[in-house]
Amino acid sequence: MLHPEQIIIEPLVTEKAVGIRMLSRYVFKVHPSANKISVGKAVENLFKVKVKEVNTCIMKPKLRRRGAQIGKVGGFKKAYVTLMPGQKIEELEV
Repeated sequence: MLHPEQIIIEPLVTEKAVGIRMLSRYVFKVHPSANKISVGKAVENLFKVKVKEVNTCIMKPKLRRRGAQIGKVGGFKKAYVTLMPGQKIEELEV
């Protein structure tokens, strides 16, 4: 069993992720073995908010080239967390 600090690795700050914060949706990089229920409970415990819905997706590794060398950027799992109306995570609002 993972602790909430181990489930949520970091919040993702991308143009899309910042844009959907107006809809009370936040994007997190999560542990690969975490499921929707554990992600929702972790967000509720860490940030003291009520979670309405959690959607997860797996980002596949991408090939990157640097000159003649080809490498791979590792994949990860991310979660879109929708909060109940009127709630927001103050720590992530900048």
